Amino acid sequence: MFPDSSATPCYPEKFSNGDAFVCRCNSTHCDTVEGYEPLQPGRFTLYTSSNSTGDRLIKRDFPMSKTSNASGSAVTFTIDKSTKYQSVIGFGGATTDATAINTFNVSQATRTNLLKSYFSPDGIEYTVSRVPIGCTDLSPRYYSYNDHPGDFNLVNFSLATEDLEYKIPFLQEGISMSRRPIKLFGSPWTPPEWMKTNGDFHGAGQLIGKPGEKYFKTWANYFVRFLHEYEKHNVTFWGITVENEPMAGGIVGYKTPSCYFTPEMERDFIKLDLGPALHAGGFQNLKMMMMDDQRFELPGWPDVVLRDAESAPYVSGIGIHWYWDQDSLLLKLDLAHMYFPDYFMLYTEACYGHGALGSWEQGEGYSHSIIQNMNHWVSGWVDWNMVLNPRGGPSFVANYLNAPIIVDAEKDVFYKQPMYYHLGHFSKFVLPDSHRIHHTADRETELESIAFQLPDQSSYALVLLNRKDQDMDVVISDPDVGFMLAQIPARSIQTYLWTDK
Repeated sequence: MFPDSSATPCYPEKFSNGDAFVCRCNSTHCDTVEGYEPLQPGRFTLYTSSNSTGDRLIKRDFPMSKTSNASGSAVTFTIDKSTKYQSVIGFGGATTDATAINTFNVSQATRTNLLKSYFSPDGIEYTVSRVPIGCTDLSPRYYSYNDHPGDFNLVNFSLATEDLEYKIPFLQEGISMSRRPIKLFGSPWTPPEWMKTNGDFHGAGQLIGKPGEKYFKTWANYFVRFLHEYEKHNVTFWGITVENEPMAGGIVGYKTPSCYFTPEMERDFIKLDLGPALHAGGFQNLKMMMMDDQRFELPGWPDVVLRDAESAPYVSGIGIHWYWDQDSLLLKLDLAHMYFPDYFMLYTEACYGHGALGSWEQGEGYSHSIIQNMNHWVSGWVDWNMVLNPRGGPSFVANYLNAPIIVDAEKDVFYKQPMYYHLGHFSKFVLPDSHRIHHTADRETELESIAFQLPDQSSYALVLLNRKDQDMDVVISDPDVGFMLAQIPARSIQTYLWTDK
C-alpha cells in the first residue's frame, strides 16, 4: 500500500459504520508526513490521499516533461502566475475545552504524538487556531471569568480551570512543536449572566443597555483582560471575533451559550466600546473580525459595519461559518470582496455532526468547501474541534459532533479520520502569505482545483479533488518549466508542488 518513504506508515483500522479506514495512533506509534523541502528543479512532488488506493498523504516524486504527451481523456490545467488574487492567512482548528480536555485524557506519550500530528513538521502543521473566550457548547459546563454581579471594574476577573489546566497547556505544547508561527484568535460565546438581559448564559438575551453604556464598556474590557491573562502564560493572540454567531443569541430556548447582536449593535459596539478598549489596552494591532456567522449574511452585515467611518478602521476582516453554505450563493462572497476589497474573509468554523468513524465523504466535504470558498476570495479555513471523544464531546448541552481526531482515552489511542488528511493537503503545503493564482482547465471537468504561489515566489502548489468513482488522467502545465503528467485516482485528493527555479 505504501511506497518506500522516510515517513512512519499508518496503522489502518476500520469501523463498521465508516466508508474508509482511520489511522490508529498510540504512545509508541503514529503515522507521519514525509517532508518535501527543498523542491528540486525539473521535478515535481505529489502527495496523495485516496479512499480507492488507501494512500494517506503519501509522497511521490516525478520528473517534469518537456511535452504534454497527454492522453485524449486527460484534463490539462494551465498555471497563470501573472494573475494573483488574495493572500493566504492559514488553516487550522479550534482549541475548544473539549479538544484540550480530550488531549490531556491520554498518556503523555500519546498526547505528544497527537500534538505533533497537528503542529510539528511530522504532521500537518496548522498555522491558525480559534480559542473560545469562555464556555461554548463543547465545554463541560456553563462558566464565565467573572461571576460577581456589578463588578464593572472586573476586579474579580480570573481565567477558568478549563483555560489554566487544559487550553493554555495545549497551546503551549503545540506552539513549542511548530516551526511556523501560529495565529490565535479569540471568540466569545456569552458574557457573564449578570451582564445580560435574560440573566442567563443561553437563550434569547443580549447585553444590558446600549453600546457606549457601562455593560457594553465592561464587556469590551473583558476582552482586554482575557488577552492580558493569556499573555501572562506566553500565549499571544493575532486576532479576535466580536461575537460567535450573534444572530443565534436571539433564539428562544437555544441551549448553546450565546449573545444577541444585530449588525447595527455590532457596529456601535465596535466603534464606541471594543475598538477603543483594545487600543487603550495595547492591542491596536489585533485583527478584529466582524460577523463570525453564516455566509447568507453577506454582504448585508459588512455593509452596515464597514460603511461606517468610525467602526470600519477597527475592523480587519469578516469571519464566516459554513453551516448554511448550501443555501447561499457563492456570489455573496464575490460581492463582499467587491464592495470591501481591503478586508479579508476567513472561514472561522466548520464541522459535521456526530457520525461514522472513518467517513471519506466528510473529508471530501471539507476539501470541497476549502476549494470552493477560497476560489471566491476567502483567505483561510478553520475547523471547529480538533479533538473529540468517541461520543463526540464532551458537550454539556449534548451537541455531539465529529472531528478530524477522535480520542479513546480508555484505550490510550486516537484515530485520525479522513478529514485530518484532507485538511493536511492544504495546511501542510499552502503556507501563510501564499497567494491564490489563476489557472484554467482545457475542458469541462468534475475535478475541483485551486492553485497557489508560495511565499518564496518561486514555488507553487495545485490541489486537486476527485469526488468521482473514476480515475482521471491530468496534465499540469507551467509554461516556465514544462508539464506534470499524472493520474488522480477515484475518490482522491492530491497536492502538487514544484519550483520554477
